[in-house]
Amino acid sequence: MTITIFHNPDCGTSRNTLAMIRQSGVEPTVIEYLKTPPDRATVIRLIADAGLTVREALRKKDTPFEQLGLGDAAKTDEELLDAIGQHPILLNRPFVVTPLGTKLCRPSEAVLDILENPGIGPFTKEDGEVIIDAEGKRIV
Repeated sequence: MTITIFHNPDCGTSRNTLAMIRQSGVEPTVIEYLKTPPDRATVIRLIADAGLTVREALRKKDTPFEQLGLGDAAKTDEELLDAIGQHPILLNRPFVVTPLGTKLCRPSEAVLDILENPGIGPFTKEDGEVIIDAEGKRIV
């Protein structure tokens, strides 16, 4: 099974998502998208395959979102994509691609919906939130 994660190692959600993928028994292709930003066509494909709009895929927190005026509803998808191209931090994360689909995994446990082996056993997020209990029951 091939899995690709567009990852930011400084993001707890991204780290939790990566840990769940690995706990499922798969070592994914990890693309640190701030070091190696995806090209425009890849960004468009990720967003479309995840069933999102470009605006829904934008990250607002800790980005130049406000400074660039990206909250303006008049901004077109092309303008938003230009901004992502110039500031990759604007692309929300982590996007995960598996044979079962593509998802923006926020919250991180959303990745379980697209893993071939979602029965990963007990899992607790870095912040202590239990996602899967000791009996393998998904809590969230």
